[in-house]
Amino acid sequence: MNITVISGTARKKGRTKIAASYIAAAYQARLIDLSEFSLPIFNGEDDQFQLENVQTLRTSVKEADAVVLLSPEYHSGMSGALKNALDFLSSEQFASKPVAIFACAGGGKGGINALANMRIVARGVYANVIPNQLVLDPIHIDDENNTVTEDAKAKIKDVMEELLKFAKFQKA
Repeated sequence: MNITVISGTARKKGRTKIAASYIAAAYQARLIDLSEFSLPIFNGEDDQFQLENVQTLRTSVKEADAVVLLSPEYHSGMSGALKNALDFLSSEQFASKPVAIFACAGGGKGGINALANMRIVARGVYANVIPNQLVLDPIHIDDENNTVTEDAKAKIKDVMEELLKFAKFQKA
């Protein structure tokens, strides 16, 4: 199964990057890490679509059987880095493609608005966002070992199993 994971944070270190790296490794997925993957601010002009990283992003998502989006929650929405990356994509890459969404929150009740925001934008590019979704709080991240906790692994597995079911159905 060809999966693309997009880590939607511009931070070089942080919970979103740790979670995205774990998912990519656990599911043999391609990781597009927006903290290292430079994209210009989207302006809709044709010359931007000729840039190597834009073409790589578009090809990776188009060729994927499924996509995983992760974002921190900033001011009740997804990160600007992830929104900018999604602006380079369209129904050409996403039409009916199964997508899983994860938010990495600072704690408390954060994350749910970022998930809602990702779901709305993904719907705008005709992605098929699966019903299951997950907020990862700081307690789910093992910063010392640069991974997620066992509890988080089980929760991630639930979401990913649903994503894989949707992807298999889509391919059939």
